[in-house]
Amino acid sequence: MNRTPRSIDEALSRARVFQGEYGEADLEAARHSIAGELHELRWVRFLSAPVPALELPPALHEQAARDLRVLCRGIVHDHDAALHITAFDTTREPDGALTFACLLFLADKEEGAQFWWQFTAGAGNVTGALCLHLLHLLHSELRDAQHWARQLRVLKRLGWSAYTPVDHDADLACVGSPLGPTVRYALPATDTVVPEAAVKDAVDDLVEAPADEDHGPIPQPSPALADNWETLITA
Repeated sequence: MNRTPRSIDEALSRARVFQGEYGEADLEAARHSIAGELHELRWVRFLSAPVPALELPPALHEQAARDLRVLCRGIVHDHDAALHITAFDTTREPDGALTFACLLFLADKEEGAQFWWQFTAGAGNVTGALCLHLLHLLHSELRDAQHWARQLRVLKRLGWSAYTPVDHDADLACVGSPLGPTVRYALPATDTVVPEAAVKDAVDDLVEAPADEDHGPIPQPSPALADNWETLITA
């Protein structure tokens, strides 16, 4: 049984001196034999070489966490935020779900925030898709982050929702990179302050819908939350 040589030395050790007449056809056959063994040897080395580890930016998830928090603070301070919260409380208006989800995130209610971001992104809100992209990045869930980067571009092209409190876009020119598509976005010009202790107290007082199997109990808005929005986010 022929066995592929594991090294150059082993290939040479198997060579034999031809005894008797040695013609051109024999020389050509020998060349083909040696070339074949060297080709197999290269494949053995290639397939047995260690696969290089994927190197991710060391602070990628930390940057995503900071940016998402800054983005949420800017969104709840948007001049139309109170109107959207009122509409969301009365009619579950999808763009209002974006503002409510950002409030939940600032109150450390990530599961509820994710549920309502998916709700608003499903209705076409591109900022909701951006929030989901950053949320998955901060948990180093790269496949999900890439999915929402692509969805952001799709939703922006469809133009279903005009409510975009911040400018953002998805740059899919880097699809072949280890991190997949990248997203360019503009954070609010100034990092506004939100009294997070007061926000947590207000969110803790909200009624929660029955548990969702993926996200747990889902916080619901209330008329009091909408009525006292300005006081809550600036207290």
